Amino acid sequence: MEKKLIITVDGPAGSGKSTVSRILAERISYMYLDTGLLYRAIAYRAMQHGISIADDEALRELCDNITIPLEMGGDMRVLIDGEDVSDNVRTEEIGMLASSVSAVPAVRDALLPLQRSAGKYGGIVTEGRDMGTVVFPNADVKFFLDADVGERARRRYAQLVENGGNANIDEVKRGLELRDYRDTNRAVAPLKPADDSSVIDTTGIDIEGVVKMMVVIVKERAKEVGIQSR
Repeated sequence: MEKKLIITVDGPAGSGKSTVSRILAERISYMYLDTGLLYRAIAYRAMQHGISIADDEALRELCDNITIPLEMGGDMRVLIDGEDVSDNVRTEEIGMLASSVSAVPAVRDALLPLQRSAGKYGGIVTEGRDMGTVVFPNADVKFFLDADVGERARRRYAQLVENGGNANIDEVKRGLELRDYRDTNRAVAPLKPADDSSVIDTTGIDIEGVVKMMVVIVKERAKEVGIQSR
């Protein structure tokens, strides 16, 4: 079987990692795994059923019933008990709840095998907050994207408005700062660059510019390990 790379993309909310990861995956014909969507799905289902963040067993059961039908290109989908919840989880409320859910050890332990199974054969771009440090510590290529919090707030605000939501940019910025604090200070798998990550500050760089930088690094790595790249 031809070897394919495992590529991880980590970073805080609004750094552009979801958009560029999806485009990068399409450009090199790899699968795309958005792990943040998994935590949002758990948060959404927990809210639906009134499950407390402190209820480890109930949260673990939700994790046990998740499936992720990965396909080449397109948007990732997440199913819980056979129901596609992917389009219900993009609100700021769910994002904040997902930040809390992602700090629950029982949830992280339950989702870890699912994530690793998705990348077992390589050929995947996987993005989140601990992909290069915890989930795939031996990944072939690791990126960490960041940006000024003001710019990240503007990006997130524009996304919310584009999707028809009501948003206040100051509240969005405060929400990002709170999530940053939670994610970087949590006891389990805190948000930080892996020692061997390529760190890219996306402030002032458009999406295509970031993707081009990443493609160059991926091609260099593919050449190093003898993989034919596009």
